Amino acid sequence: MNTYDVLIVGGGAAGLSAALVLTRARRSVVVVDSGQPRNAPAAHMHGFLGSDGLPPAELLAAGRREVIGYGGHLIPGTVDAIGPLSASAGGAPRFDVTLDTGVVLSARRVLVSTGLRDVVPDIPGLRERWGRDVLHCPYCHGYEVRDQPVGVIGGSSEAVAHADLVRQWSDDVVYFTNGTTLTGDEVERFRARGIATVGGRIARLVVEDDALTGVELSGGEVVPRVAVFVRSRLVPNAGLLDALGCASDSTGWVTADPTGRTGVPGVWVAGNASNPRAQVITAAGEGSAAAIAINNDLVEEDVAQSVAQARAHTVASSSGRPTR
Repeated sequence: MNTYDVLIVGGGAAGLSAALVLTRARRSVVVVDSGQPRNAPAAHMHGFLGSDGLPPAELLAAGRREVIGYGGHLIPGTVDAIGPLSASAGGAPRFDVTLDTGVVLSARRVLVSTGLRDVVPDIPGLRERWGRDVLHCPYCHGYEVRDQPVGVIGGSSEAVAHADLVRQWSDDVVYFTNGTTLTGDEVERFRARGIATVGGRIARLVVEDDALTGVELSGGEVVPRVAVFVRSRLVPNAGLLDALGCASDSTGWVTADPTGRTGVPGVWVAGNASNPRAQVITAAGEGSAAAIAINNDLVEEDVAQSVAQARAHTVASSSGRPTR
């Protein structure tokens, strides 16, 4: 089967949630997924009502089983190109989607839920510990390191605000300036909240027995820490959306209405591909909202086609021409 009502690019929480809603709406759906979710390094997922503490891989595995159970199709791989954008006789959008295997699929609507990637500072050991004891989201991981010695890696005004936030979970917070300079106001804020400041460049993270034990500075001093938080630079995986001509805002993120509908007819987006702040539960909700909007859009197209066919039948009958 190479023709579908909806093709979904990305099988994370947003994509699978959309696929579940659409398959239950009796739409033919295919999900193309590379198998590289953003939260793969994390051992557990938090803040998802009813699934708090569940490993992310287990949530996705359950989602895939549910989608398949309702007749959805899952294809491992990546999408190389979407297009050219064609149209049916009635002007409705149609898409030709080329996979990395060379297979070409056709779809009436497309949902892109390809997520984002985290760009982190080039500090030895940091990338290797990402999602384990190098953390980015206090709401996702703060409770697990509560009341323990933690650090925040500086480098921007956002990192300063991050330290203020992390302080909510521990009273032993060290802010590593990593070669940057704090303003007088920032120093005052930190002192008032009991956040310690350590200057100098970070040389590396110290790991012993597969656990973070400290942050080593360029001068050789090691500051004991069991976890560090860092504000990554968030970059959307929006290459397919850009190639389709979807508009972006001044920050580079694709613009869409509350249902995820982009400015390109027939194209929707959900999750981190357009919303950098979406946690797993938020992405799942956006996928569900997009699915309902997509199905409603398809219903409108189905109705228009049925009306056109009925009118053609009436005209043919009145003229005495044979009809089918």
